[in-house]
Amino acid sequence: MELSKMTMEIFTKLEQQWLNCSTNNINETKKTRILSIDGGGTSAIVATTFLVHLEHKIQSKTGDSSSRIADFFDIVAGTGIGAVLAAFLTAANSSGRPLFSAKDAAAFLDQNHSEMFKAKRSGLLRRRRGRQCAGDSLEKVLKAALSKDDKVMTLKNTCKPILVPCYDLKTSAPFVFSRAAASASEWKSLDFELWKVCRAAMATPAVFEPFELTSVDGKTTCVAVDGGLVMNNPTAAAVTHVLHNKVDFPSVNGVEDLLVLSLGNGTLSSFGNVSVGRNGDCSTGSVVDIAVDGVSETIDQMLSNVFCWNRGDYLRIQVRCSTIF
Repeated sequence: MELSKMTMEIFTKLEQQWLNCSTNNINETKKTRILSIDGGGTSAIVATTFLVHLEHKIQSKTGDSSSRIADFFDIVAGTGIGAVLAAFLTAANSSGRPLFSAKDAAAFLDQNHSEMFKAKRSGLLRRRRGRQCAGDSLEKVLKAALSKDDKVMTLKNTCKPILVPCYDLKTSAPFVFSRAAASASEWKSLDFELWKVCRAAMATPAVFEPFELTSVDGKTTCVAVDGGLVMNNPTAAAVTHVLHNKVDFPSVNGVEDLLVLSLGNGTLSSFGNVSVGRNGDCSTGSVVDIAVDGVSETIDQMLSNVFCWNRGDYLRIQVRCSTIF
């Protein structure tokens, strides 16, 4: 489906379900709003296109041009490139307001794309065998974007709760970064610099090397690769987090208290884009793409069942086309 046509259809659906209120106060609902952004690809064109339009609609409904995505949602979760978007949308400036608008975030990713994914100089043979990118170039861009007043921001410096999964090679288990864990007095060792969390989330094998990061107090270390391998669609993790986080969400008792918007970034394993050999074998890259898409769609099906009695409270938006990347 053409992206422009797709966006018009889903914008209409979202407006009908979530933005139509009797007054200009679109936040009058008592339900907790969750925004979840998939990983996948490097441009995030699907998520950014949608979020820019959504933010514009929020501004139109409120009559306030300074309204931001973070004003509409109570928590933002993201994996891979979705984690970078989540960080940009929730990072707070010195006044406690979002550092980036959706439009600013989209423009930043577009303008810095070549620098973020600069090819790694490591010899002709290696360039042919993989898509290795220079991690130091990505790190420079992220650190500059997520600093304020010459001070590097941490998970605590967000205007809304944030959730970012990765996979820790040190423990061979998922590792979930969150503002809640960073702020909890009993978990003082779980506050990390925000740019490092994004770098960890972007450590996709065959694109970037694993990234080792240490908490602000130096007590917790994680050797991270992209959480998309196990949690490309972080919506279920976000829902579970909200249901069990009584500090930030004391009024949530069940899924009936939630509104969930889950944004995909385009499927990676669309028909015609999977590499199959003469003997029927799939390439390693195609197998990974199928696994990532499979995990995302499984999460979607599970949540559709969870919200079967409240179908209007869960909206999943995905584009089944890899050519947009």
